Amino acid sequence: MITSYHDSPLGLMRSRSAGEPRADIPEIVVVQGMAVAGYLLPGVRALGEWTRAHLLELPGLAGSGEPPHELSIPEYGQAVAAWLTATRTRPVLLAGHSSGTQVAAEAAPGHPLVAGLMLASPTVDPAVRPLPRLALRFVQEGRLEPPGMTRSHLPEWRRAGIRRLAHLVRASLRNDIEASLRRLTVPLLVLRGADDLLSTPQWARRLVATAPEGRYAELPGAHGFPFLDPHAWSKPAQQFARTL
Repeated sequence: MITSYHDSPLGLMRSRSAGEPRADIPEIVVVQGMAVAGYLLPGVRALGEWTRAHLLELPGLAGSGEPPHELSIPEYGQAVAAWLTATRTRPVLLAGHSSGTQVAAEAAPGHPLVAGLMLASPTVDPAVRPLPRLALRFVQEGRLEPPGMTRSHLPEWRRAGIRRLAHLVRASLRNDIEASLRRLTVPLLVLRGADDLLSTPQWARRLVATAPEGRYAELPGAHGFPFLDPHAWSKPAQQFARTL
């Protein structure tokens, strides 16, 4: 896996890449989840078996540099869009996992290099959006995930710190991903773990319906299904990418 850095106006951004680019299929760029990125590395390696796959880390999080101020979800989206413009030359499949779906949904509309958008375990379902309910679901969800996933989060959560984590939660709750998707002009794929307690299948299908062309697939596992089975999202992502 190759590590690269890009110095954007909103902070230094680290990316880690696997696989080789192919002329017949777009590269895929995956935006990290809620302050954490390492748990997605096995899944990105699996995507790299059929294309060039990149794990993109947001300013102030994981291995990226500090932002000039605490960023909103739209500003994180601007950082991703600027990274795409500065580092890519061919159309890509832009993806996100968990809260990274909100950032990817902000970056995708109107960007000339985004050929399609993939949202894995999208957030935040209005059914769980009130903070006390979300906190309860988060605890319940954690009991369904492999213990190793939570352990992998700890160094990155410590790096972010309590204040930034609290800011990220508030920013995610304020963001309306459906509004972002209504501006989308490219195909959309939504993937949801069948046991995900942070979203409902009804809401995931509603997200699909907001796009001009959408697909939905349900996969085994909970919210962090790419960690449980790194290849779980590879087949639907590859099938989707071949249509772009």
